[in-house]
Amino acid sequence: MSGKLFIFSAPSGSGKSTIVQHLMKLGLGLTFSISATSRKPRPHEREGVEYYFLSPDQFRDQIGKQAFIEWEEVYPGQFYGTLKSEVERIWKQGQHALFDIDVMGGINLKKRYGERACAIFVMPPSLEVLEQRLRARNTEDMHSLKKRLEKAAYELQFANTFDHILVNDQLETSLKEAEGLVKNFLKQ
Repeated sequence: MSGKLFIFSAPSGSGKSTIVQHLMKLGLGLTFSISATSRKPRPHEREGVEYYFLSPDQFRDQIGKQAFIEWEEVYPGQFYGTLKSEVERIWKQGQHALFDIDVMGGINLKKRYGERACAIFVMPPSLEVLEQRLRARNTEDMHSLKKRLEKAAYELQFANTFDHILVNDQLETSLKEAEGLVKNFLKQ
């Protein structure tokens, strides 16, 4: 059956993007669902590839038009969301939607799509390891690093609301576990 959703959510730095990128290479009929955001692109990010980049005013306008399946103001003035048109695009291609999405967005998608969605929480081994990973990225100043860690501590409280918890301690093991979860759900 086409038209399933795979939701990978985690605190920033847990490794969900690495897992999602791995799954995209396996030929399982998965298409990455591109989220919209009002934040500025990072140097390596491209419009319509990693995100649809909207200004805060454009984002608010789309909210008013009810163009989103889910959206959240993650930080003041910084929005993220999933456009209805994006999921429709993927399903029209006969594919399954694969999400790399923040925790609250993942919860909202699972609520909306229920049994059609497989929601996987990618858990860091510890907050200390998560901090090391975020520092190694070199994309955060001390203030934003502190905000991300506080948000991560909050988000970890929601792990049990997901269908599966995948502890990303050893990457190779986590990739195999993610493959197994996706393949099993595709068989249902």
